[in-house]
Amino acid sequence: MNYQIAVLGGDGIGPEITECAVAVLKKTAEKSGISLQFTPYLIGGCAIDAVGVPLPEETVQGCLASDSVLLGAVGGPKWDGLSGSQRPEAALLGIRSALGLYTNLRPAKLFPALRGASPLREEIVGAGFDILIVRELTGGIYFGDRGYRNGKYGEEAFDTEAYSITEIERIGRAAFEAAMKRSRRLTSVDKANVLETSRLWRKIMHQLSAEYPAVQYNDLFVDNAAMQLVRNPKQFDVIVTSNMFGDILSDEASQITGSIGMLASASLGSGTRGMYEPIHGSAPDIAGQNRANPIAAILSGAMMLRYSFGLSAEADCIEQAVDRVLEQGYRTADLIGSTDAVPIGCREMADRILHAL
Repeated sequence: MNYQIAVLGGDGIGPEITECAVAVLKKTAEKSGISLQFTPYLIGGCAIDAVGVPLPEETVQGCLASDSVLLGAVGGPKWDGLSGSQRPEAALLGIRSALGLYTNLRPAKLFPALRGASPLREEIVGAGFDILIVRELTGGIYFGDRGYRNGKYGEEAFDTEAYSITEIERIGRAAFEAAMKRSRRLTSVDKANVLETSRLWRKIMHQLSAEYPAVQYNDLFVDNAAMQLVRNPKQFDVIVTSNMFGDILSDEASQITGSIGMLASASLGSGTRGMYEPIHGSAPDIAGQNRANPIAAILSGAMMLRYSFGLSAEADCIEQAVDRVLEQGYRTADLIGSTDAVPIGCREMADRILHAL
């Protein structure tokens, strides 16, 4: 098996953490007898500096020609003065659109070794939890009509939420399929007591539930879901929700795991190609200082093996290696919260994970 991977290091700590992820993927490939070929491309601020645009056409074509994409992070204060369409972050919407990615998978896993880092009490988190949030990525209020108009109290701004049956069906099916591969439990989050789009969302999810009788399904209003995540996160396995609700709930879930530096993500479409990236930002304040946490990028690489290439055993090996290193007490700066932690830098964390493989 031979897979082509486009590597978009981006800005800030992006190149450092993707370098670590590539090293782990290469060693995993060597041990498993598969072939992974990595090709770097420009994206974000570094692309603006080099060629004047945040998403060069060469990058788009390179990603389209690849079997999957590994992304670091984009943005930084250097480019904050640019207009919206020219900012580094605009490249993210552009590449997702070009690749047809509409499903975002965000695991929120609390590793047992990091129980003390969670802001939740130990009796709540227990031995840890493992939640997968499935977020619709290309519809909803972020992509609806918007603007200014004369309203009841004068000038007002508006944003429009809209979802089609097709958009709901495809994200719902992705969530049910994900649940089938895990513990077969799915919670759909909406606001069907208020929003018409949520009532359609719930109707379609119930129809899909009939096609997946093996999945234990339930609905939650978004405000209750936000409360339940901090009250009893272990009750959840897979959560599916809209673009805006997923944006908010996945960030909440990231915080109860102890550090945003631990969380990977996958953006998928109708095919096997996906884009895999840590959910944290470019952290320009620590770029080049060997202080970043590479684990989220490394776990994003594991998600690539699992979801794009069907290499679950190899993905398991990476995740288990990360778990072993954490159990040994090694911590990057964002994870140090106890006196017995062994502080290490970005490159040494990657080296420890490579050794654990």
